[in-house]
Amino acid sequence: MTDMAWRSALELAAAIRSGENGSREVLDHYLRRVEQFNPLINAIVTLDVERARQRADAADAALRRGEVWGPLHGVPMTVKDSFETAGMRTTSGSKSLARHVPATDAPAVRRLVDAGAVIFGKTNLPTFAMDAQSYNPVFGTTNNPWDTTRSPGGSSGGAAAALAAGLTALELGSDIGGSIRNPAHYCGVYGHKPTFGIIPAQGHIPGPPGCLSESDIAVVGPLARCAEDLQLALDILAGPSADRATAWRFELPPPRRSALGEYRVAVWQDDAACPIDQSVLQRYDVVVEALRRAGVNVSDQARPAFTFADAQRTYANLLYAATSPGMSQKRFLELAHAAGQLAPQDESPTAQLLRGSTLRHRDWLSANESRLQLRAAWESFFCDYDVLLCPVAPTAALLHDQSEPVAARLMQVNGTPRPYLDQIMWPGVIGMAYLPSTVAPVGKTAAGLPVGIQIVGPYLEDRTPIAFAGHLAALIGGFEAPPGY
Repeated sequence: MTDMAWRSALELAAAIRSGENGSREVLDHYLRRVEQFNPLINAIVTLDVERARQRADAADAALRRGEVWGPLHGVPMTVKDSFETAGMRTTSGSKSLARHVPATDAPAVRRLVDAGAVIFGKTNLPTFAMDAQSYNPVFGTTNNPWDTTRSPGGSSGGAAAALAAGLTALELGSDIGGSIRNPAHYCGVYGHKPTFGIIPAQGHIPGPPGCLSESDIAVVGPLARCAEDLQLALDILAGPSADRATAWRFELPPPRRSALGEYRVAVWQDDAACPIDQSVLQRYDVVVEALRRAGVNVSDQARPAFTFADAQRTYANLLYAATSPGMSQKRFLELAHAAGQLAPQDESPTAQLLRGSTLRHRDWLSANESRLQLRAAWESFFCDYDVLLCPVAPTAALLHDQSEPVAARLMQVNGTPRPYLDQIMWPGVIGMAYLPSTVAPVGKTAAGLPVGIQIVGPYLEDRTPIAFAGHLAALIGGFEAPPGY
């Protein structure tokens, strides 16, 4: 792929600094591709062309004076439309915010800008980032570049689709239930869900504009076309928020291992509580076999000391509690009444949503204690293993399905109907425990759809799963552009 649009952000930054390409030249090239390809997929929903060109021109002029703004000097990129961006429309896919133009950047966006990035647009998502697909009443539906009848995932679906189609160099997403990882898997790109709390999440919608609190489980993180760009972005984004930086110092440890063959790898490919389609499992078998042939110590029996089903129940309670503040009091009371009518043995997706969304604080404390017990089990597990490989979602990219209610949707896994919300469960049991997780593409199904694998690392050891993703790409290949782009 010789087109500059497919270069990594690292490569583009080096080319711009050396004078091989200008920032304005690269920006205009992306804008031409957006004009050509974006109508097919509707990934980028807001453009700020005039200001982006002014900043790109300023970046080029600064280099002529010998000034370098930072590691992303002059690199054009987009960000998910849930992040407030100064002077650029930020809607989070809601009609109520269709004309919202923030005066300031979210801290994560500001860190990218301070590192030299040229933010030229915003990417699509579901309304208030609350779905595993990306469609909303403001901008409509985003399609998967690999198959436009299918979803790119959500909620950072526009971000992953734009990267896969070569419309941007780097992306900023968010994740509470796989919203970085699910689209990376569906679109064949890389994504990193950081350890909870290491990147400030203020300025993300939801919560409402101006909200200072940060949601439980939710994180901010990068999407890219290679593992090296994930590490570059993490280095820029991670660090204490301004109010904590007075005293806190932040330094992530290096990767646990320097070579692929040194890693101790556990693989959890499937579970009866959330089964994986054979089309996806076939790709995981290829990965495991390739690792073993490369001399890597791989165990497909090792597990943390809990069941997936128990972790999933804890996750559902904490997730729905974390997202409940956004609902109206009327809606909350309706759900609380419905939850009171449930049979004690009902553990359907709808029942989990009702109970979790209306938890009493006493019950939340109990769920949080369950989480702490799970985190202790993970800590013990990572004494013996460096990374865990596991699924991102039960299937490859799903066909569009905008039926309501979401909790009643179904999908087919090995020919059997399964709850639509199974899509968020494998990422959820990881995110709920605050662990870092990197998604890397590992090839395609027999039908030609991308498959990603989730590489889970120990708490605060984000560099380990990202580094492993880079080693894996060297072994089996990494990003592949969809046909026609």
